[in-house]
Amino acid sequence: MGRLENRVAIITGAGAGMGRAMVQRFVAEGAQVVAADVVAAGLEQFRGVPAVTTVRMDVTVQADVDRLVQTAQDLGGPHILVNNAGIMDRFLPVGEVTDEVWSRVLAVNLTGPMMLCRAAIPVMVRSGGGVIINIASVGGLAGGRAGVAYTASKHGLIGLTRNVAASYGGDGIRCVAIAPGGVKTGISIGGDPSPRGYETLKKTLGAMPRQGEPEEIAALAAFLASDEASFLNGAVITADAGWLAY
Repeated sequence: MGRLENRVAIITGAGAGMGRAMVQRFVAEGAQVVAADVVAAGLEQFRGVPAVTTVRMDVTVQADVDRLVQTAQDLGGPHILVNNAGIMDRFLPVGEVTDEVWSRVLAVNLTGPMMLCRAAIPVMVRSGGGVIINIASVGGLAGGRAGVAYTASKHGLIGLTRNVAASYGGDGIRCVAIAPGGVKTGISIGGDPSPRGYETLKKTLGAMPRQGEPEEIAALAAFLASDEASFLNGAVITADAGWLAY
């Protein structure tokens, strides 16, 4: 029996990279997964998989968020929410970032997870608890791993994680964050990189021991979603092969 038997998990950004790996790992652990993505093509790979229900949606649209949570409710959940969907910002520093880039990155990376937490938590409270896993970044713990919008969004996501943990831990809800380093996901940086921003990043790249595999993050997420991690709440788990240690 898998560690996630009889549980319904929502995973956003499920069509590729870490999201796809998490869907596969959670299914292998016995979960029923509601796989969500804004790109319909990414969800086609799950067609015909009995344990996966796909939902094309945008995490920044309240009606889509409500529809996603309702889909999980129809399956008896959600017991687990993984806020994985995210976008990057071309490494734009504050002197170059546009209002459009700032607003879009914060909307997807921070406001979207807040909206999903807001929709899912009341359902979890009524059912006795649940687990929320926010996919943050080492960029949420340091200043030179991305542009200003991405960095601010991931710092904010860690703050969201800790506030949810403090506010709802007594209701049986655990909220934790994973802060990955460089992972082979194929995520677009969002366009041509800023020379200044990329130069800042390059100062840290020499200390990166290696890139991670999506499956390594998925394995960590499955553990955090399971009862084996019952003592972890408000924790931020860095998964970067020691990159931040240098």
